[in-house]
Amino acid sequence: MITLQNDQLTVSVSTKGAELQSIKNPAEGIEYLWQGDTAFWGRKAPVLFPIVGRLKNDQYSYKGISYPLNQHGFARDSEFHVEEQTATMVRLTTHSTPETKTYYPFDFQLTLTYTLEENTVNVSYLVKNTHPSEELYFSIGGHPGFNVPMTSDTTFEDYYLSFLPRRTRRQIPLKGAYLDLESKTLGQTNTEIALKRALFDNDALIYETKGKNVFSIRSEKTAHSVSVSFEDFPFTGIWSPPKKEAPFVCIEPWFGIADSTDFTGELNEKLGIQHLKEAESFSANYTISLS
Repeated sequence: MITLQNDQLTVSVSTKGAELQSIKNPAEGIEYLWQGDTAFWGRKAPVLFPIVGRLKNDQYSYKGISYPLNQHGFARDSEFHVEEQTATMVRLTTHSTPETKTYYPFDFQLTLTYTLEENTVNVSYLVKNTHPSEELYFSIGGHPGFNVPMTSDTTFEDYYLSFLPRRTRRQIPLKGAYLDLESKTLGQTNTEIALKRALFDNDALIYETKGKNVFSIRSEKTAHSVSVSFEDFPFTGIWSPPKKEAPFVCIEPWFGIADSTDFTGELNEKLGIQHLKEAESFSANYTISLS
């Protein structure tokens, strides 16, 4: 386990999946990151790569060949190696192998960098196309879960979601595991949304997000809060397991999204897919700030 620390944060990261394991305020001892429980959801903050969400029939096609790929891809279960580490930063990398190419026929290098800056964890992605002549198609995204309630004297329903800027955003409903693009609505992210279990009865809330955004979990009954800030991530999900009393909420900025109900299966035509020519690279980052 890798531990990063400054005056305001203690953060743990695993080399398996380059996954955050803990985000604590050392002065108060409060754990902000969901700690995983298979009764609800066994993961904590998986890295979603090379797809986000579920593929129709858990497969896709590329150049006439079908490949199986489970929901959210395989990076979350891959072993990363530490390239560089200081007291407040760690950089971890994984890459394509003969095994990954049996279900994802691309040459790539994926690097995650976690950096502590005061009360903020900066999460950076770097994807490199390492093939000298072939293209690379991929999606990538975050899936951090946060404990709700954050304190022992509050309840799940004491919290609310807040959004900056305060404006409506297009919301994409799910039909089962897939996007129902014909039924887009305007999500009421121009005001706070009270957290209640029924909010997630149809699974995740999915928004189209443009420009700079800050999505937060707050309460009037405690000063403790979590904010996820990001820029130009085209989609963001907010999720807690439906019809369960799960004590956490995920805020998930994505460069990619689940298949739509009418998707053909061709990877290069997939909504939200990212594209790199030979030897090109892609970078993005989001931050998690505590109060």
